[in-house]
Amino acid sequence: MNERGLLTAQELAAELNVSVETVWRYTRERRIPFVQLGSRQYRYDPSAVVAVLTRGDDTPLRETSSKGRGGGLTYEDYAKMPPEPQYKIEILDGCLVKEPSPVVHHQRVSRRLQRALEDYFASRDPQGEVFGAPLDISLSEYNVVQPDLFYVPAEDSKIIEEKRIKGAPALVLEILSPHSRRRDRIQKMGVYARTGVQHYWIVDPDEDTIEAFALADGHYYIVATGVDEQTFEHPDFPGLSIPLGPIWSRPPRPGTTAHE
Repeated sequence: MNERGLLTAQELAAELNVSVETVWRYTRERRIPFVQLGSRQYRYDPSAVVAVLTRGDDTPLRETSSKGRGGGLTYEDYAKMPPEPQYKIEILDGCLVKEPSPVVHHQRVSRRLQRALEDYFASRDPQGEVFGAPLDISLSEYNVVQPDLFYVPAEDSKIIEEKRIKGAPALVLEILSPHSRRRDRIQKMGVYARTGVQHYWIVDPDEDTIEAFALADGHYYIVATGVDEQTFEHPDFPGLSIPLGPIWSRPPRPGTTAHE
């Protein structure tokens, strides 16, 4: 990335988890914004590209289907894939995404946040449900995801099927890992916005932060944050109060004490 924050086609392709050929195709068709430096030199502002792709009036950036259907892989294709327990497998805009299983501290943070959300919703929406990965969500024909945590209100229980969730949960949390950081912040954020996930929280267990986004007019806007030892609160969830210190805590290393 240069000093203006612009990316090359190769860097943009890596950010969006698509091929460079797909970026060039969208550039030729002028479906994404770009800056032309020379006859064949182009640079891209990733935030501007994502804004265009998540407006809802444009076709999402995705690979051309190898099957010739034009849309890529679907849930039907996904359901036929053999299980790979050591990987998390999703489909984003018709493209297969495979990531290693999360690390231990990622799972600690996930478990603690799930407990806090279950405690909160138990009194406010007793029939609503908080789920943790792995559980498939079909957001659309070409988007099948396994968020770390998500909440389905009782009023939306019709989207809960025996083998999957078919539709958008009210709240999705993604807990960042080194291999998922860019995808969760760019590509998945675009998918969740387009498919109507009202609340999207990004949790960073390495930086000890929570960023809460709410959907308005097809775009996400940050509405709450929490960092370090703060107490996380949210304007759209009255009474929600999560002390973050215990969420991030790690057990002492062998040979040390809790105060070191």
